[in-house]
Amino acid sequence: MHEFSITQSILSIVLEKADEARASKISKINLVIGDLAGIVDDCVEFYFSFLSKDTAAAGAVLSFHRPQTQLSCRDCGAVFSPTNGNWSCPSCRGPSVDIISGRELYVESIEVE
Repeated sequence: MHEFSITQSILSIVLEKADEARASKISKINLVIGDLAGIVDDCVEFYFSFLSKDTAAAGAVLSFHRPQTQLSCRDCGAVFSPTNGNWSCPSCRGPSVDIISGRELYVESIEVE
């Protein structure tokens, strides 16, 4: 259900930016949502269509970019993506990692008229 409040925030951001640009219509919203953010695209689209009614964003297309999760091994410095839920370093088998990407959640850009 956290997608509802996130979608409210997305809508608020894009409406504010469109207003600053003196745009009358938002046609496309490009979102970056990492795999680890735990956001379901279909839920965001559903809530967006409901929340954006009667706004400049009504009917806007949502485009989702999903960056892959990347980790960095604290022991050897190798950068890798986890496979099959295995977060151990494939180079040294070390279990200690830092998350480099995968938690992103932001509006990358909007297209307006």
